[in-house]
Amino acid sequence: MRILSSLFALLLLSTVTVGCSIIYKPDIQQGNVFDQDTLDQLKPGLTKEQVLALVGTPSVVSPFDQNEWGYVSSLQKRGGKIDRKTLHLTFENDVLASKEGEAWVQSPRDMLKQVARYPMVLHDKKKEAEERRKRGG
Repeated sequence: MRILSSLFALLLLSTVTVGCSIIYKPDIQQGNVFDQDTLDQLKPGLTKEQVLALVGTPSVVSPFDQNEWGYVSSLQKRGGKIDRKTLHLTFENDVLASKEGEAWVQSPRDMLKQVARYPMVLHDKKKEAEERRKRGG
């Protein structure tokens, strides 16, 4: 009987241990992702307004120097190491003076493929209300 209970405890422990490694961990991408055409248009001489229209609001603006903008992004695949990229823009007299670092580059087609892997369920509130009314609820 003692062997049977020890065997059961060992089986339970191994099941729990193996189960911990098969938990689904999705890829997590945060921050700014650009297509190559957009980055190619980002050249010194653009005004701040033109940069905002082209690449959007920066992730980080220095509170001490409004002429330093940062676009930060990170990608963590399946709970692994976090890979970070930063694109740093410097302005002089409200005109883009320099661009340093790197950014995530992905084509719009690849972005759509990636999003399509995670289907969204959109709720039609009118349809749901009509169904509830028909059921009498």
